[in-house]
Amino acid sequence: MSRLSVLFSAFVVLLAAVSPAAAQDKTITVFAAASMKNALDEIDAAYTARTGVKFSVSYAASSVLAKQIEQGAPADVFVSADTDWMDYATAKKTINEPSRVNLLGNSIVLIAPKDSKLDNVTIAQGFDLAKLAGDGRIATGDVKSVPAGKYAKAALEKLGAWTAAEPKFAMAESVRAALTLVARGEANLGIVYSTDAKVEPGVKIVGTFPADSHPAIIYPVAATTTAKPWTNDYLAFLRSTAAKTILEKYGFKFLVSPTT
Repeated sequence: MSRLSVLFSAFVVLLAAVSPAAAQDKTITVFAAASMKNALDEIDAAYTARTGVKFSVSYAASSVLAKQIEQGAPADVFVSADTDWMDYATAKKTINEPSRVNLLGNSIVLIAPKDSKLDNVTIAQGFDLAKLAGDGRIATGDVKSVPAGKYAKAALEKLGAWTAAEPKFAMAESVRAALTLVARGEANLGIVYSTDAKVEPGVKIVGTFPADSHPAIIYPVAATTTAKPWTNDYLAFLRSTAAKTILEKYGFKFLVSPTT
């Protein structure tokens, strides 16, 4: 075998050894609202199966994530549970604004532990949430910062139920933390997203807040200004028919026209 042939063969072997490793080395770091966990875990697994790209995902309240990104946390993608915290990140110039898409919608519901005697609550003007809670607590995300809590407070204020119920609220660090308090029976009631209630067998939905009682629940997604080049392909996947099918299975409303 000639020296040229030997070199060529060695080059081919090297490519075979290195290329798969290079594909495996591709990662995307996602900072996502806690309520996205179940659906996004499934989406990310599907994307990894297609591309080999792996994920590092941090789930928390959108407020926490936006501030971590501002402080230099190495995120490629931010998924917020409201437009306010995405606006905050945009104002801090940590978000690649042209990549921003209002991807999903959701609703908020009143939940109780699975074995609660409470059922079929009509949530309308003047309903007495404080009375429904009895001597127990009402769990939701922190109304000052966590999107689910902010939506909950807005709805209760509009329906005239906030003032009486406020002393009974247990403010959690995220909507999933509030969900856990109710599932464990540590709170008699909770206000969470309908998608959260759907994945927690320890709770039941006892009422749904009217859509016009609070600002529209919108989940924007965007790449950060430090995102890796292949992040754009992942954002495209989030808008795909495949992702839509998964997200709708978990109860999210898809707000964009899906791509193939």
